[in-house]
Amino acid sequence: MGALPRRRRAVVVTGASGGVGRATAGAFAARGDRVALLARGREGLAAAADEVQRAGGEALVVPVDVADAKAVDEAAQQVADEFGRIDIWVNNAFAGMFAPFTEVTPDEFRRVTEVTYLGCVFGTRAALRHMLPADHGTIVQVGSALAYRGIPLQSAYCGAKHAIQGFNESLRCELLHEGSRVRTTMVQLPAVNTPQFDWVLSRIPGRARPVAPVYQPEMAARAIVHAAGHARRREYWVGASTVATLITNAVAPGLLDRYLARTGFDAQREEGQQGGAGNLWVPADGPHGHDYGAHGRFDAESLPGGAEEWVSRNRGRIGAGLLASGLGAVAAAGLRRRG
Repeated sequence: MGALPRRRRAVVVTGASGGVGRATAGAFAARGDRVALLARGREGLAAAADEVQRAGGEALVVPVDVADAKAVDEAAQQVADEFGRIDIWVNNAFAGMFAPFTEVTPDEFRRVTEVTYLGCVFGTRAALRHMLPADHGTIVQVGSALAYRGIPLQSAYCGAKHAIQGFNESLRCELLHEGSRVRTTMVQLPAVNTPQFDWVLSRIPGRARPVAPVYQPEMAARAIVHAAGHARRREYWVGASTVATLITNAVAPGLLDRYLARTGFDAQREEGQQGGAGNLWVPADGPHGHDYGAHGRFDAESLPGGAEEWVSRNRGRIGAGLLASGLGAVAAAGLRRRG
């Protein structure tokens, strides 16, 4: 008798028109899942839907600004009506800006916060309205190493990612307290080769770029899909640079402050001219009908993942193994001394 077919999950991905969200939608589709694509950019959404269908999934396009709580609730209801349920909700949508804090206007700071942080809060609330009554579902918050470690020139984005981290921990405790089978987890990503560096609003000399090393969006997508299926783990650190940054920040944050003060400005810019006015207020693909896709302009230097993904997924086992090895070494040394 053959194996039973795997159940097709109903998945929501915000920020699905480009970058990590676009790659994530494709990764879920490759598993045969039904994927609701939420974003503002209609050209990107249409292209993402085509990719989902070609990958073997079913696409539902829902144009929405995640900073609008009512619109997000309506989008969730549309997904539930179409798919019958919501199994997985991925909060990936964000907005960013590259500028010293003193050059960011209050309205700009508010907009980054509303899209990146409140968009996550509104998406989570909308998902819970459908998941809690069913006592089933997983919410994946797409975070960053910057959820723990702020860097220069991205104060609004770093603040929003820190806020998501605190919000998600609070929510996780409440779900555990209630004995709910709804899960929430967070995926902390490294620098990723996405188009955001071409459309982001910037006031720095030259063109904005990610801090090296840079990883391909497909690596981030695989981590998100894995986390969605293994959400008992509270968070995932993706990429060696994320692990190194978070450990260093925990041990010597003051030293990291000084290091980033020296290197953090030049590491986020390169020769050239930043194009356009950014996508903070309108979609990057809006009036021009341009689809940016998942990849940015850094393919030549970007890493595919590989062994680092295994390390991220098995961080607990590796830590336990290192602890056991250390205890074994101590015990062996003690026996030698007694001998």
